[in-house]
Amino acid sequence: MPELTDMMNIGKEMAKKLNTVGIDSSEKLIEIGSKQAFLQLKQEFPNVCLVHLYTLEGAITNTEFNCLSEEKKEELKEFSDFLK
Repeated sequence: MPELTDMMNIGKEMAKKLNTVGIDSSEKLIEIGSKQAFLQLKQEFPNVCLVHLYTLEGAITNTEFNCLSEEKKEELKEFSDFLK
């Protein structure tokens, strides 16, 4: 089973946060998706921001977070704004 830190954009600190909310593998992150993972992180770590959501989506799609399409960024921004 690949480690979270083997995924693009996921460093040790993000992996630690994900583990805290019960996301302990790349498979689990892919299974629940970036939005659900972000929601779980937001509940435990209120200071996570939109960049974290981009990072999660990039990890799942194996894309540098700053290379996500403008459409995907807008979709994720709307989701993040909705949670505020």
